[in-house]
Amino acid sequence: MHRINPKKLLHSKWTAVKPVNKEKHFMVTELKFDEEDNVMHCLLEAVLTKREEAIDWHDLKNTEQWRQGWQ
Repeated sequence: MHRINPKKLLHSKWTAVKPVNKEKHFMVTELKFDEEDNVMHCLLEAVLTKREEAIDWHDLKNTEQWRQGWQ
């Protein structure tokens, strides 16, 4: 697993290791923080279909599911 700075997550690009429905490339389009600057909400948008999905931002650290950048 690699480190991710939550403050730099917004508009970051991600590639799904195992694409579903031809959705491979994603971008973080929305982040919400609590009073202590912890991420409370993370929204990914598929570039191809514009489908949005809320995820736990910690899942992006899993290199078996996600790769940083578009590859």
